[in-house]
Amino acid sequence: MKIKVCATETENSLYKNSFYIEGGNFSDAGTVSTRIKSILKNIGLPNDIVRKSAIICYESEINIVSYARRGKINLTVTPKTVEIEVVDEGPGIPDIELAMQQGYSTANQQIREMGFGAGMGLHNIKSYSDIFNISSEVAKGTFLKMIINTQ
Repeated sequence: MKIKVCATETENSLYKNSFYIEGGNFSDAGTVSTRIKSILKNIGLPNDIVRKSAIICYESEINIVSYARRGKINLTVTPKTVEIEVVDEGPGIPDIELAMQQGYSTANQQIREMGFGAGMGLHNIKSYSDIFNISSEVAKGTFLKMIINTQ
């Protein structure tokens, strides 16, 4: 998997980076979230913040690989927060309220046979976020923004 990374530092952030993910590439699924976990550890964030962030990123990455053509995870670490934005180019979610229900899944048989598609992704993402926002447009894609407070 080719991971395109764009890292920058700004006045308001300790770290800012974008990670690009190829849809359908299950052989590399989890690579980006593992890298993000390592970055957050190296920054010196507390283990519970690293764990929450890694879960959010992993679930987001798996959703991109499972459903979208491609996507991107934007990571911004500030002195008070870890901010994770996920943008994908996929089918979109026609009924967000239904998709947020624990156990609801639109995964096909192939995805389920690989051990994914249990319908816990969005539920877990929301559960581990202090702030969670989702929007989606059918035939265009989905946008998620999660914030984890570090203080």
